[in-house]
Amino acid sequence: MTTFHLAVARSSGSPLHRQIYDGIRRAILDGLLRPGQRVPSTRALALEHGMSRLPVLAAYDQLLHEGYLRGRSGSGTFVSAALPDDLLRPPTSTVREVPRPAPRPRDEGGLGPFRMSLPALDQFPHAAWARLVARHAHGLTHAQMAYGDPAGLVPLRVAVAEHLRASRAVRCEADQVLIVSGSQAALRVATAVLLSRGDRVAVEEPGYPVARAALSASGAELVSVPVDEEGMSVASLRRRGGRVRAAYVTPSHHYPLGTPMSAARRLALLDWASRRGAWVLEDDYDSEYRYVSRPLGALQGMDAHERVVYIGTFSKVLFPAVRMGYLVVPPSLWQRFVDAREAFDLFSPTLYQLALAEFLREGHFARHLRRMRGVYLARRDALLTGLARHCERRLTVHNADAGLHVAVLLPPGMDDREVVRRMAGRGLTGTALSTCYAGTADRSGLLLGFGGSTEQRLLEATRVLGEVLRGVSGPRVLVS
Repeated sequence: MTTFHLAVARSSGSPLHRQIYDGIRRAILDGLLRPGQRVPSTRALALEHGMSRLPVLAAYDQLLHEGYLRGRSGSGTFVSAALPDDLLRPPTSTVREVPRPAPRPRDEGGLGPFRMSLPALDQFPHAAWARLVARHAHGLTHAQMAYGDPAGLVPLRVAVAEHLRASRAVRCEADQVLIVSGSQAALRVATAVLLSRGDRVAVEEPGYPVARAALSASGAELVSVPVDEEGMSVASLRRRGGRVRAAYVTPSHHYPLGTPMSAARRLALLDWASRRGAWVLEDDYDSEYRYVSRPLGALQGMDAHERVVYIGTFSKVLFPAVRMGYLVVPPSLWQRFVDAREAFDLFSPTLYQLALAEFLREGHFARHLRRMRGVYLARRDALLTGLARHCERRLTVHNADAGLHVAVLLPPGMDDREVVRRMAGRGLTGTALSTCYAGTADRSGLLLGFGGSTEQRLLEATRVLGEVLRGVSGPRVLVS
């Protein structure tokens, strides 16, 4: 086996897997590692540098993919015997295509009526938040200005755990909470720990395109499982066989149709995971807002066998630009998740973590949440009133009991993408239900966000939507 010096510095600011990749690639190109020579095993290299194997595995996987290394079954990993000339240039053409969801509006038009995933930015307590950010910005210690804990600051993790226990019936302690930059980052970390490339992951059909893209980008093979009035069909999931290693679900408020998963279906899903040794990735988005009944407890709180990884975000309760989310993981997986999070993204911004921890501790978060339930109820009611008044019975409201959007169904034969295109021409931001299907959509509809618009703007927007629908052919149906 060849020996060479690989410099890895945790304090450099560069992710560990990138440092390992760059170091080995440079050694190959500089001739320090010659064609045909064996490189250290991932376990040996991890032990030598006192780190988890995850960043080493990520680096080796990239080097193997790009042709710098070759694996020999039972013998180890070796420098490729023949390095093509194009490997002497920075790798660009070897980057694989990453699945992308539909583009999200980023200009001012993206803040208009029916914009999905947008909270009431006009109602956020800016003064309290600005005061906390300023206080901590002025008082940052040298330690707080340096590199932070990959798991997140302890005061924030304690505050998040207390909030989740009280409001979502999540069974957790602070040392199970991991702070990340949002739900997509949470999925990236979870798949790195729980899955190997090519493992199958069950996803809801229809389902959340952004999550589907994130899971696919991790190398998982996605298996679509139909959703009915009780949630993901566990009977259909069982028929997919034993190769499914995880299931991604939105049980409290199914995306996009809004249906909550029934208690019986939740127990069946947990039983499937326990018997198969599989994992459940629970995305608890929008769970704070229900308008007809009390919020349902989290699926994680029903899990007796530690098979659920819980995902949450502050984007909908606070504002998307805060870029702060969290994972709750089984204690046995804690260190592996921390290592994976560090390999991908080091840590979340310390200043915002300090401010958010105090925002929670001082009660601002709970007060804001209570007030926003009333605000969103009024906005939802304005949307429903406008749809009944202006849309001439050309659509059916599917579910409006929770969350920050309403799913409406269009008549059979009406093209929802054409409707969205015409809405855009009138200044409305629409989302076609058919874009949430991986396969052929069996329903046509629209997803209408109401969180980010005032009641008056929503009433006006439904008037414009009615004019759009009258210009698209299709039979009339009742608004329920």
